[in-house]
Amino acid sequence: MKLEGGTEILKCNYVAATRNIPRASEIFATSLESKEERARLSSCNVFSGNWTPYMKGPYYSNETCPFITDKQNCLLHGRPNREFLQWRWKPDECQLPLFDAKQFLKMVKGKSMAFVGDSIGRNQMESLICLLSTVARPEDNTVKHGLDRTYFRWWFYPDHNFTLALLWSPFLVKSSEGYYNDSSNFLLPENLYLHEPDQAWVSKIEDFDIVIFSGGQWFFRPLTYIEHGQVVGCQKCQNNTDLDFYGYRIAHRTAFRTILNLKGFKGMIFVVTHSPNHFENGLWNNGGMCNRTKPLTTVEEKAAMHPYGLEKLHQMQREEFREAEKEAKKKGLHFDLMDITEAMVVRPDGHPNSYWHASDKNITGNDCVHWCMPGPDTWNEILLFKMKNMDLIN
Repeated sequence: MKLEGGTEILKCNYVAATRNIPRASEIFATSLESKEERARLSSCNVFSGNWTPYMKGPYYSNETCPFITDKQNCLLHGRPNREFLQWRWKPDECQLPLFDAKQFLKMVKGKSMAFVGDSIGRNQMESLICLLSTVARPEDNTVKHGLDRTYFRWWFYPDHNFTLALLWSPFLVKSSEGYYNDSSNFLLPENLYLHEPDQAWVSKIEDFDIVIFSGGQWFFRPLTYIEHGQVVGCQKCQNNTDLDFYGYRIAHRTAFRTILNLKGFKGMIFVVTHSPNHFENGLWNNGGMCNRTKPLTTVEEKAAMHPYGLEKLHQMQREEFREAEKEAKKKGLHFDLMDITEAMVVRPDGHPNSYWHASDKNITGNDCVHWCMPGPDTWNEILLFKMKNMDLIN
């Protein structure tokens, strides 16, 4: 997308378009639920439901949150419609409480939270920072921790003694890391050492109170699977174009076993299920796009969104979670699933598509993987809901 000469016009149009967004304080839930109310809500399956019109708008905008990155800043870069902001997830069995930033910060005071995974995890983390930005702004301590700001982020909220980090690990296990030299080359082969967890997160995770695993999009690349020094298979190799996702399953198994057996780890663990992409009329490298403007409603529309093995990925992740959950219970650890796949598979309207901005202006394409900001705030509404059900409130 060409922005030369039009950036300031876009900014002016965006400011004008967002003047009518209500302040976050007008739509936040403001009171702590009683124990009785939390007990009633705890039996609700928040992952089964539908998107309903919500005309009050998002919690924040570009004007109120300075932490939105260019790649997810869809309205600033010219997205003409705003309908994607006017939907809210409604579980079949209950109302999902609105996100309360003050309540969240009270619950995590003196604690630490890490998102482990790829840029989908970063998408959710940035949503969380924006949700919290109405009441607190963090310090960027990434460099102080000796981390690369391109991939890792480390934030600190001094008034709440709360640490929030992104520990970059797109495969969760050790890899050949060829992507460091060319992260935009999705055809670049990678070796995955499936029995070895990625030290990028393992070396830092022991003292974190809350760990959130997510990811999956990197497992569509050409991959060679190595276990205990032996090649055990490959994907998109030797003229084989099939996606078997063996590495996806074993990588999750290794990550879950690692953190559950990590000496000294006493935190709680959340697993965010696969966030669907929505390329239509082609793949990412041959003209695929996602230019819908509203959620899917018909069975036929939903069926069209499952061309790339979504059910298989979802099933694998749930199966590995269930096995790990049994072990977590034996160890007295909280291990919970955030099954956002069903909710997000019907939201092809939520991606940047062509309204994104790469740091290299020569790069073009449609982003049907990440989510516009405001965007995955529902995930953090669910996260807060889950944390309350685990009695994190003192």
